[in-house]
Amino acid sequence: MLRISKIVDYGILVLTHMAGRPAHICSAAELAAALGLGQPVVSKVLKLLAQHQLVVSIRGARGGYRLGRDAGQINVAEIIDALEDQPFGLTECTAMPGACSVEGACHIRTHWQRINLIVRHTLESVSLADMVDEAIPVPVSAAPVASARQTIPNLPNWSLSK
Repeated sequence: MLRISKIVDYGILVLTHMAGRPAHICSAAELAAALGLGQPVVSKVLKLLAQHQLVVSIRGARGGYRLGRDAGQINVAEIIDALEDQPFGLTECTAMPGACSVEGACHIRTHWQRINLIVRHTLESVSLADMVDEAIPVPVSAAPVASARQTIPNLPNWSLSK
């Protein structure tokens, strides 16, 4: 199963919250309280995002964090890259070529590379602004799944990993 890690999920939560109020400077404590996350986790996420210039740290008594650039200029692939310990890849050989002992004789490696590239391009095509915008049209092939999700009462709109 393909699944993003909790740290990536939390990072996207933090960033979408910040993108909803782009002029506001957010503290780690404020973000943690607003999102129902632990402050140490939020602090770790913010530190990693700042190292990749996705957020900017502002010092001082009224300091905190703000987006490093416009939400439309930050894509989901960049967020994943900033928060994951290893390079993006669906399989070991697509994430770290040379790491797999059977890589040279693998007859499906090129297919995984192709699939990986498609997924990567898709993640690059979705901006943080898209993640905030609830009016994005659902592709026809995904409509039944999306509409089924909307009928579930009290399901948070921002995360499925809690």
